[in-house]
Amino acid sequence: MRTDLIRKTALTAAGLAFTGGAIAGPVTAAYAASDAKPASQTQSDRKPAGERQLGVRYEAQPNFYYCGPAATRNALSVQGKEISVDAMAKEMGTTEAGTNSINDITPVLNKETGKNDAYHSVEISSPNADGKQTDRLRADIVKTVDDGRAVVANIAGTSVDTDGGVHSFEGGHYISVVGYRDGGNVVKIADSADANTASYEVTVEHLADWIATRGYATS
Repeated sequence: MRTDLIRKTALTAAGLAFTGGAIAGPVTAAYAASDAKPASQTQSDRKPAGERQLGVRYEAQPNFYYCGPAATRNALSVQGKEISVDAMAKEMGTTEAGTNSINDITPVLNKETGKNDAYHSVEISSPNADGKQTDRLRADIVKTVDDGRAVVANIAGTSVDTDGGVHSFEGGHYISVVGYRDGGNVVKIADSADANTASYEVTVEHLADWIATRGYATS
């Protein structure tokens, strides 16, 4: 769909050369990020019409394969919850191969939110998102954030943020979506991979293509 987003063709649930659902970089990068000063994330106050950001108590993932639990932990922090990433990893079945799919994360979000139907999983099974899938993602993000919750997304490939920064997770990764502006056309990401790039914005079209072949958890 866009030349600045590169899609890995294998429709695997997750997997770098050595792991799945993990950061696409050296193992040492994740450990270094966990010791870094957390980047300033978002404001909890309501913004003008068409814009809202949730307050995130950000933490970087402690190892290369905990992106699923870490993204879930960051997402739940906007609700004022503090849950051990180790406990969530156990519930999700996370191993050094990563967290298998968004369907392993949605039940944990529901359990910790305290409502069985707070979240549900949405799949974008095609290699690239079409207009209808992108529109649904935009609406889902706006609704979830307006409900005071964050979206958790399983992504794969390389995308470019609104400042031109490149974010590459060819083997798969999980991120939290914690805000939006321009009516949901631009979304705020909390990324546990590296505290130095903890927060950035992408267009919803780029995010939809980033999620393609995988899925996301939303209200």
